[in-house]
Amino acid sequence: MGQSSSLPTSLPTIALHCLRVAELSPTDGLIEPYFDYLIGISTEKGESDLSNLSSSITSTTEENNINNNSSNNNTLNGLSKIIEENENKLIGLKIYNAKSQRIRDVQLTPSRIWAETLLSSNNSTTISNQSIDNTPTPKPKPSLLGLSLRVCNPANALESVYHVLDVLEGSPAEMAGLVPWGDYVLAWSGGPLHSENDFYNLIEAHVDKPLRLFVYNSDLDNLREVILYPTRQWGGEGLIGCGIGYGLLHRIPRPSTPPPSSSVGGTVDGYFSTNESSRIPEQIAS
Repeated sequence: MGQSSSLPTSLPTIALHCLRVAELSPTDGLIEPYFDYLIGISTEKGESDLSNLSSSITSTTEENNINNNSSNNNTLNGLSKIIEENENKLIGLKIYNAKSQRIRDVQLTPSRIWAETLLSSNNSTTISNQSIDNTPTPKPKPSLLGLSLRVCNPANALESVYHVLDVLEGSPAEMAGLVPWGDYVLAWSGGPLHSENDFYNLIEAHVDKPLRLFVYNSDLDNLREVILYPTRQWGGEGLIGCGIGYGLLHRIPRPSTPPPSSSVGGTVDGYFSTNESSRIPEQIAS
């Protein structure tokens, strides 16, 4: 397997934002959550642009939580059909990375074998459920790619990020380990945020409750999970005790130099964190 990259001359208006990557899945180590966007796929039959995928396919999609409209469904269903037709066959994915602003080609083999261990560990629970009501619990059908996806326009990538500025001593932000100036909040456990007010509304909705955030650090170039506890009882100003920047002046900076070459799952790319804590948990999607 191999991977090549190039600067994009133009981007399609439809892409699939890669939100989560399941551990040990075919895309583990090849796809970077939140920064990668799937813009094309190639098989033995040729290349396909996502906007041209068939609208008549009704097979199960790679993502369960999608917007309920025909355009999104058609794109995801079309991709799912191609993936299912090429199970256990080598395919190519064309990926746009919003951080490096480069397009690269990733080769992998769709397969369900990676989920066998997880499914076998759930067998005892299934047997227990059957004994209670005598109704067999259907086995979940594991994803062929291990990706959680949403339809979006890649031109708007990384517009809604929240730059962590000054962090006050003893504040919930400091207790959560947020790093001033280097940290950027990308999303929360419920998915991406889409406007400046979304983040503030989210904090207010989690007063005295744990809030799980996915935070990127531009100095270390890694993505990690942070648990924040907004509260008015910490003794200072505000619910989290830090400044948040939003807008053009607070976008994630593009790396000044190309990533160093390193072998990751048979590919060459230096943008993927090897820190296990930065992996985002994944519910197995069909």
